[in-house]
Amino acid sequence: MGLGRYGPAVSGAILSGSAAPGSASGDLKTAAAAEKTAFDIKLEKFDAAAKIKVIKEVRTFTDLGLKEAKDLVEKVPVVLKKGLTKEEAGPIIEKLQALGATVVLE
Repeated sequence: MGLGRYGPAVSGAILSGSAAPGSASGDLKTAAAAEKTAFDIKLEKFDAAAKIKVIKEVRTFTDLGLKEAKDLVEKVPVVLKKGLTKEEAGPIIEKLQALGATVVLE
């Protein structure tokens, strides 16, 4: 009486579980092909002479204090800000590049 109740439910779960990853990977491929709308600003490197200016600029677009911004900048390469649109990220990247930093939009 216990085998009849558990047998089909377990095999049904295995079959539906194996079918779900295949369809999910297909969805991921179409999502990757779609245009990306959220970007991250990544600081790759910066000129040592401009370190203080870079820290000040990072503080202008983050809510970090001086020590937190300094620690973040010193962890190069590091993501400075996540989930921005291309329009929001553009001016920030231009300012950092003008200071001698190498910045990447991911």
